[in-house]
Amino acid sequence: MSEEPTTEIETSEMPMEADKPISFSVYYSCMRCGTNVSQSELSRLPEIKCICGFRVFTKVRPPVVKTIKAF
Repeated sequence: MSEEPTTEIETSEMPMEADKPISFSVYYSCMRCGTNVSQSELSRLPEIKCICGFRVFTKVRPPVVKTIKAF
């Protein structure tokens, strides 16, 4: 029986990006009181509700302004 050579990949050769997925922090603001809440905090709660009891949130936009060149 012939043994085929096997190549083992060392962990130092593997890219680090494959281990951890890139996650972006998304923030939501309550429509009534204006409290900013992160998406991870909302996912921990059994229901989506602000500390004031209101259930309507808006997504907070990042402070980045994109400029687009007109044709």
